[in-house]
Amino acid sequence: MPSAAPAPARRRRSGPAVLRSRWLLALGFVVVHAWLVSDAIGWANTIYGDVTLYEWWARTGLATGEWPVLDFDWVYPAGALVPVTLPALFTSGLLGYEIAWTAMVVLLDAVAVVVLVRATPRGVLGAWWWLAFLLALGPIFLGRLDGVIAPLILVALVLAGRRPALAAAVATAGAWIKIAPGAVVVALAATRRRGADLWRHVVVPGAAVSVVVVGLAVAGGAGTRALSVFGQQDARTLQAESVAATWFSVARLWDPGVRFEYNEEIFTYEVPGAAAQRLAGVLDWVLPLATLALAALVWWAARRRPGHGGEVLLLGAAALLLALIVFNKVGSPQFVAWVGPPLAAALALSAPGTRRIWAPPAVGVLAVAFATYLVYPVAYGPFLDGEAWMVVVEALRNAGLVVLLAGAVWRLAELGRHRAARREGVTS
Repeated sequence: MPSAAPAPARRRRSGPAVLRSRWLLALGFVVVHAWLVSDAIGWANTIYGDVTLYEWWARTGLATGEWPVLDFDWVYPAGALVPVTLPALFTSGLLGYEIAWTAMVVLLDAVAVVVLVRATPRGVLGAWWWLAFLLALGPIFLGRLDGVIAPLILVALVLAGRRPALAAAVATAGAWIKIAPGAVVVALAATRRRGADLWRHVVVPGAAVSVVVVGLAVAGGAGTRALSVFGQQDARTLQAESVAATWFSVARLWDPGVRFEYNEEIFTYEVPGAAAQRLAGVLDWVLPLATLALAALVWWAARRRPGHGGEVLLLGAAALLLALIVFNKVGSPQFVAWVGPPLAAALALSAPGTRRIWAPPAVGVLAVAFATYLVYPVAYGPFLDGEAWMVVVEALRNAGLVVLLAGAVWRLAELGRHRAARREGVTS
């Protein structure tokens, strides 16, 4: 009879086998989301403050017929009316709405995890990382529209390799809820190698979804308000947590004259003063220019290295989503939820021998997510008060976002510089 394998070898084999169990993953999903919901309840209005506004918009619309976009300008795209209204159709009162909203976000996340596991070769690994990411980020995404679009971004990236047209439709639908998923559409377009593929896989499905959304909004009386979201941020200055506000935040350590002020119209803290206003105005131009530059880089890398199409797509999506945070004068904490999907998809799609390429950014994103949780909701008060430890944490968090963006750009440039075929890092 052959001898048994040594105990250490058995442990090396059994450990990964246990982690590959879908039943254990399902249990982990329930546990993580139960903790997030419990934590969200503990923070109460800190997490669900925006949800109370969603509920008010929905109840007012149902009771009076006056709706955002249809009857007045709105800070969100027209498609956001769908998730904002759905919980109000089946509940009464704010508590009922909050419960239904939370259930909707958790259900969307469950769908994303199922798609990730079933449609990718190493989906369970990507799903475990995704749960770790959500645990690190904390419950902020449960109380924001970002909790709706983050699963849509993940689904679109998972489907992009084999069903690009469906991926473009999902991402476009997400972009009509909140603009960030549009980064996936841009990355998809930039990685199409033929004009026919671009039209069939990106332009047509994206246009079809957009025609439906805008058409319904116009039919409901929106008129030009169907596109009003694109001008809603012009008058804003730097939000306190934004990357661009880091210098002003750190300057509070030695200059008591630097402070944040509460904007009662939009319910957020901002950096006052002419310097911050000028920088915010510059970012209004830098953000779209950075998006165009990154799209060009993705296009170039995809054509130089056609065999690395999947890796280029995921890197491009990650870089574009990070740019939407780094060069954004708003910079709310929940925006970090956008960064998790490209990493989860990459870990699920990457070959075992090249997974190390994605390991450093995966760890970095987890660190950024946890630092975001410390900033909001754990120690938002100390951050606003300028306590040194929290100012440093926020500055390091913002620096981490910049480093992640620089890393994605560097990898795209590295791929583009060398034409020689290399081993695939991600299945396409």
